[in-house]
Amino acid sequence: MARYPLNLPVDLKREAEQWASAQGVSLNQFIMWAVAEKVGALRQNLNDPNFPKIIYRRGAAGVPTPEVSGTGVRVQTIVVAAKQWGQSPEEIAAEYDLTESQVEEALAFYAAHQAEIDRVIEMARELEAA
Repeated sequence: MARYPLNLPVDLKREAEQWASAQGVSLNQFIMWAVAEKVGALRQNLNDPNFPKIIYRRGAAGVPTPEVSGTGVRVQTIVVAAKQWGQSPEEIAAEYDLTESQVEEALAFYAAHQAEIDRVIEMARELEAA
């Protein structure tokens, strides 16, 4: 095992310590898991380099889902707001605390990956109906 000195902002270290404690592991173990998870995700090369503000995250079911980077807001949420609820990019940005640029990139991502996102939206509809 290799050693690596790490400097964390105080607030981030405190929050990471709280999460580690809640999971019953050391801060070191928690950070190692977090890095392993991120490296594993990057290895899968799911992200589309044409859309740098959109990343894939694995949800509780383990299914990779595209979302606006750093926000937790799923692309499908933005698409539903635009197409089904008729919200403008400005309204969506205000509703989800995003920039208009993030909303526009999510909608452009949808245009490039429409079949994938439409399947996810349809599956969610079916689950709600059941």
